[in-house]
Amino acid sequence: MLSARSLFQEIVDNDDSFRLFCSIAASGETQGGWENGRIAALLPASMRELAPKVTRHGADEDKHGRIFQALMRRRGLTPTDVPVETDYTALLERRGIGLTHDKLRRDQPLTERDIIVYLSHSRVTEQRAADQMVLLTKHFGDHPELGKAVRMISHDEDNHLAYCHEELLRLARAGHGRFIQRTLRECAHAEIVVYREVSLAVMAHMGRILEWPTAKSAALAAGIRAVYGYERLAGWRRMVSLRMPERRNALGGPATSAPEFA
Repeated sequence: MLSARSLFQEIVDNDDSFRLFCSIAASGETQGGWENGRIAALLPASMRELAPKVTRHGADEDKHGRIFQALMRRRGLTPTDVPVETDYTALLERRGIGLTHDKLRRDQPLTERDIIVYLSHSRVTEQRAADQMVLLTKHFGDHPELGKAVRMISHDEDNHLAYCHEELLRLARAGHGRFIQRTLRECAHAEIVVYREVSLAVMAHMGRILEWPTAKSAALAAGIRAVYGYERLAGWRRMVSLRMPERRNALGGPATSAPEFA
């Protein structure tokens, strides 16, 4: 019987599939770290108070990238090239979601609307990341090799999501509510399409590595498409709602270190 636990256990138990999984994850986190670092440097004067939180957001994502790199090193593995069809961040950018790398490479200050786009994009993608880490923590939080890393990353992703909710609500109260809701909807509808395509691509690569039978690969693809169907009809709404989080000022302090994964 297929289950999230058995599927991920297969991926973890095989060095080649584990290497691909960690390489994809490390690449995405490293990109996120760079993006947040540039956003912190380019914040408009009216929003400079956000700089420490944006900087910490980026530092956390850099840390996650190092954690995935360390998990590979512990097995004597080196990163592999990330297939372009599995690059979640790049595919979102191609759909016009978030701030483009071209804009972030310039030395021109961003606008308040740019920061709303960044926070809205993050609110949607951090929801996805937080949900995935909750699932991994449920099944692998006590795993001798992965448990500590999974728990640490899950805690950080919850903080990132709380930060996005709190800052977007503050900006909504300042008069940006309509733009925030429109941007959130655009991000969510694009993200569920990209997530479907990336999930199908990742599972296709894993299937080839692990030599899954055709029936198993087809069942997994059908499951991915079913999730997309639900999200397209109703599930996307969870990604655009805003509520004051229990964790207030979640990114208000310094980033936590992970020396054991250095």
